[in-house]
Amino acid sequence: MSTLTNSKYAKAYSVQEAIALAQANPGFSFLAGGTDVMVNIQQGTLDTSMLIDISAIAELKTIRLNNDELVIGSMATLYQVASDSLVSAHLPTLRQAALSIATPTIRQSATIGGNLLCENRCSFYNQSEWWREAVGYCLKCDGDICIATGGKKNCFSRFVSDTAPVLIAQQATVTLSDGQSLQTIPIESLYSGDGVISLKKKKEHILVDIRIPVKKTLHAVFRKLRPRKTLDFTSLTTAVALTSENEWRIVIGGVDPQPVLLIFNATDDTEEIVNKCMKKPRIVDNDFYSRKHRKDIIGHFVLESLTELLTYK
Repeated sequence: MSTLTNSKYAKAYSVQEAIALAQANPGFSFLAGGTDVMVNIQQGTLDTSMLIDISAIAELKTIRLNNDELVIGSMATLYQVASDSLVSAHLPTLRQAALSIATPTIRQSATIGGNLLCENRCSFYNQSEWWREAVGYCLKCDGDICIATGGKKNCFSRFVSDTAPVLIAQQATVTLSDGQSLQTIPIESLYSGDGVISLKKKKEHILVDIRIPVKKTLHAVFRKLRPRKTLDFTSLTTAVALTSENEWRIVIGGVDPQPVLLIFNATDDTEEIVNKCMKKPRIVDNDFYSRKHRKDIIGHFVLESLTELLTYK
């Protein structure tokens, strides 16, 4: 098990330098805001031999409007995102999502890139090392069974980013760098749907920025369920957007190993839309709230969001 005392540390001042350090140290972890990484190391859920600090890479911290795209650097803090005038003007639901995460103090350090790439969570996994040893190791920590379901094939740890559903609903993309070239993909393509290895992104690649087309979304609505506003990760996040193509883009997080995207024509029957949204996610009992309760709240959130958005049509 890795600890802070036996992990090496290096600071990078460019994307290329960070990736070179990563390639030379296979057991590395990138360190941005550190609000998740440091906790995971202490809990023994992250094993790392080298921390590569990317917080000094200035090019990853900017927020700018580029023609019809809002471009947000991956190292922009949640506080910076929530307080930026361009975000407030063009993406008020992203501001709302950023403000819903953790506490004001944590938002000063936590980055939007880190939130997009945060590790899946489960009430049977995100515990101390002695707790996990006592209850029995699961698929996500070298065990042979999913404690939540009793199954031996699939891990259903929950996708818990709050900014990702909003950005996916608004057709955002991310730019990835391998140190030599850039690749742009839809944000939803980052996620594997596998609770054990939840990201498709290569570990040594860096998320450079997020790009949101500001004219493709007419209006959007964000909803979030969690026991305590400043302490708990989401138990359910929904984002519903009305697009300029007269479609509903509905994204559900917090209940499935990946964000669940559903697209409907804006003229489709509302009751049918709500029913499909309740059925699609793979919800299991691995959260403070029961499976049934979260499924019911999906229906409530989606219906409430659609009703609100219909006033703009």
